[in-house]
Amino acid sequence: MEPLPPLSFDAALGRQIIALHRWAVDEGLRGAPADRLFEAFCQRLADAGVPVTRAFAGVRTLHPQWAGYTYAWHRDGGAVAPEPRERGEAYEQAIADSPFAFLIEQAPAAVEGTWPRLRRRLAGPEARIDFPALKPIAAAGLTDYFAQLVSFARGDPARGQGIGYSFATDRPEGFRDDDLLLIQAVLPAVSLAIMNDAGHIIASGLLEAYLGEDAGRRVHSGAVERGSVESIRAVLWYADIRGFTAIADQWPGLAVIELLDEVCEALAAPLRRRGGQVLKFLGDGLLATFPFDEATPAATCRGALDAAAEAMAALDRVNAARRAAGKPTATVDLALHLGEVLYGNVGAIDRLDFTVIGPAVNEVSRIEALCEPLGRKVLVSADLAAAAGDPGRLEPLGPQTLRGVREPRDIYALHLGA
Repeated sequence: MEPLPPLSFDAALGRQIIALHRWAVDEGLRGAPADRLFEAFCQRLADAGVPVTRAFAGVRTLHPQWAGYTYAWHRDGGAVAPEPRERGEAYEQAIADSPFAFLIEQAPAAVEGTWPRLRRRLAGPEARIDFPALKPIAAAGLTDYFAQLVSFARGDPARGQGIGYSFATDRPEGFRDDDLLLIQAVLPAVSLAIMNDAGHIIASGLLEAYLGEDAGRRVHSGAVERGSVESIRAVLWYADIRGFTAIADQWPGLAVIELLDEVCEALAAPLRRRGGQVLKFLGDGLLATFPFDEATPAATCRGALDAAAEAMAALDRVNAARRAAGKPTATVDLALHLGEVLYGNVGAIDRLDFTVIGPAVNEVSRIEALCEPLGRKVLVSADLAAAAGDPGRLEPLGPQTLRGVREPRDIYALHLGA
């Protein structure tokens, strides 16, 4: 791209730059959502006479599922809706086909205080359509394209945080130099404002991914003091892979990790759909809760039973596919219990865990240990069976001795489909 002339702060352009810059800073300070901020920015460019027909912003994020979020604006539609982009080959290919792959490569060599940028004419004798992503833009009748990467000093630009922008116009003569000068002058402030909101989203997403949805939300909202706990009544779900040590000894480490990932997803997806919260993964198992926040106890308990039956059916499908592929399979033992627990921050002063503690947590783990000797996959406590009010799904197994528990407890087995 030809170097643009230096910023010219003549009366008209200077006032536009200052006004947009101050507006972006104010929006960032008040925590404006990124989608609304980008929409308003594009509209303000149009109001300032910049002939933007469509604009795009792509924000990389830190999340195990989402690689980033994209925002698209069109002159005739206006509204911007954030679209999460899932990690994987499709996302990486979309980057590779776009000018942003080139800009990312240029980022390490960029002069301090500047960011990689690119301009392409899309029509006329100077047209240069050298990226696959530019072909549909040119086919839509757009004539000029400008892209810029604003990266943040967070390590490798290809993996770190940053924002990629593009602006296109259908004006026959394309963008004027002052149009691009205005955009470039204001993008740093706009980027900081967007990253203010993106940082909040990143923190929220990471906390929910690593602590669980409810626990992550509580920590992000300020529940960070050690010893701050509350008493809740909830269904406790405790699952464990039977004979995991033997599996780990027999198969390579990466094959074991793949098995764990598939098993955990088969368990987590059904409970997630029914309001359950995965509190933590315990190496070869997981602990989850179904709080009584938004449903009656009976409905919550029946939902937990539904999730358990669905999880076991999903595990059967996973095992069948893995067995056919010559991969390791797993048998999972699952226990459900109901009780009062303390929910909150426990740990050392500089390393906390947001967890549940109490006798009910110990009991549900002891119930799970009975699955193998009783020859059942899902066991249910008498407390949960009574609260669910659905005896047709449960088979009484009589009083059972739980290790470390003084009195025997009545235990039930959940009927599973054939």
